[in-house]
Amino acid sequence: MALSLGELATRHGCELVGDPSVRVSGVATLSNAGEGQLSFFVNAAYRNDLRKTRAAAVILQPADMDDCPVPALLAADPYLAYARIAAELYPPSGGSAGVHPTAAVADAAIIGDDVAVSANAVVDADARLGNGVFVGPGAVIGPRCHVGDGTRILANVTLVEDVVIGDRCIIHPGAVIGSDGFGNALSENGWVKVPQVGRLRNGNDVELGANATIDRGAIDDTVIEDGVRIDNLVHIAHNVRVGAHTAIAAQTGIAGSTDIGQRCMFGGQAGIVGHISICDDVIVSGKTVVSKDVTEPGFITGVFPGEPDRLWKRKVAHFRRLGDLVKRVSALEKAGGKGGK
Repeated sequence: MALSLGELATRHGCELVGDPSVRVSGVATLSNAGEGQLSFFVNAAYRNDLRKTRAAAVILQPADMDDCPVPALLAADPYLAYARIAAELYPPSGGSAGVHPTAAVADAAIIGDDVAVSANAVVDADARLGNGVFVGPGAVIGPRCHVGDGTRILANVTLVEDVVIGDRCIIHPGAVIGSDGFGNALSENGWVKVPQVGRLRNGNDVELGANATIDRGAIDDTVIEDGVRIDNLVHIAHNVRVGAHTAIAAQTGIAGSTDIGQRCMFGGQAGIVGHISICDDVIVSGKTVVSKDVTEPGFITGVFPGEPDRLWKRKVAHFRRLGDLVKRVSALEKAGGKGGK
């Protein structure tokens, strides 16, 4: 697909500097872009690349125009404008509407208009697919699962059962949605499985990454609200609620019955213990463990960056002596207090 800069400026609210008839059909980095390719500039570290770029056009802020040797689309937030334009240049691919001969669709399933069900996919009894849904190769839509209009279920995704997926969602390959939570009661003879009878409810415009796993509720539902972004290899346990427009980076783990507010952000490998609440607009740094309620917006960080082994071992030795040091300081404070009377 090739679009003119004039079209893009009008549709995306940008100010155009340059020839409106110039057409772009793809995107590339500043250093690699050439004829017909669009790039963007947001990081001052790449200013030299901007000055030398051969892109057909660059999306940037007005203050950076003097360093741009090619036509430009001026935007207050260049990266956001780039995201929207790139989505237009690269529309999602998918099979044409219809059911592949190797797919298995139950007679009791309800299939909307313009639905594509790919090779070896399974749509089970009482499942419902809305209009324009795409089901990728090998995907499984389990019993009583509902998938909203325009949602894309990619290859080898499993919606286990009783999963509700909203409109315009994307679920990437290998994700397992609605499996049993980790519910077990210990008896004198070993573990007894606790039946997981809740559902998984997923809102509109949600994106779930490859191999992400989200458990169904134990009794009440697990809930992922509108606009949430979940990266690859994230695990969300039963009865968690994730507030609207929260973003969770790869390898984060969230334990059961945690309540997360809106517009939160979690860095990679963050760990959240169960049965706590995190308010709106909290940012948790990568590898940070959150072990108690967070009641005020802001940054939460608890990470020891890597450093030379010798220095780390010295600090660990100091940490191990902290208890003795506290006792000595406490004793000195008591002794000083008595001496002053």
